[in-house]
Amino acid sequence: MENFIVNAKPRTDTGKGASRRLRHTGYVPGIVYGGGSAPEMLVLEHNEMVQHLEHEAFYSHILTLNLDGKEEKVVLKDLQRHPAKPFIQHVDFLRVVEGSPIRMTVPLHFKGETTAPGVKRGGTATKYMTSVEVACKPADLPEFIEINVGALDVSESIHLADISLPEGVSFPALARGPEHNYAVVAVLGGRNVK
Repeated sequence: MENFIVNAKPRTDTGKGASRRLRHTGYVPGIVYGGGSAPEMLVLEHNEMVQHLEHEAFYSHILTLNLDGKEEKVVLKDLQRHPAKPFIQHVDFLRVVEGSPIRMTVPLHFKGETTAPGVKRGGTATKYMTSVEVACKPADLPEFIEINVGALDVSESIHLADISLPEGVSFPALARGPEHNYAVVAVLGGRNVK
């Protein structure tokens, strides 16, 4: 499991103009909040953030935020990108309190697509989700959730309730009722599928 360290400095000047000046000099404004402490404005190096964001695991990991030598555990809660250019506009981190449950979106990894009986007969594995929200304690946070579609035939699907989760991990959507048991992946037949 990778350990991501995000280096940051406290930010004193706030507002649109200050944020714009930061971005022009290669930095990204951000904030860290939660965990029973006051929110802190911070500034991060743009290129370092871009390197971190190239790793899928960065989005669903407990990160170490090094804020002027003081380390705390956080998760990436929100990320704003420029609508037209490859720039990060703002980053939000949420402090993680050991033992307190968190909600995070984790990626779904699908396996067995080419061996599924429905795909062999000409069907197509259609993914309705590529990530899903989970609730768990920080120590139980999975890097991703693997879904084996190798047994699906044409017109068969896997829903949230069909997925076996690691110990201590749950789908908040299922707690809202059976109508939230969303389809995750299905094998759909084309015109020529028998």
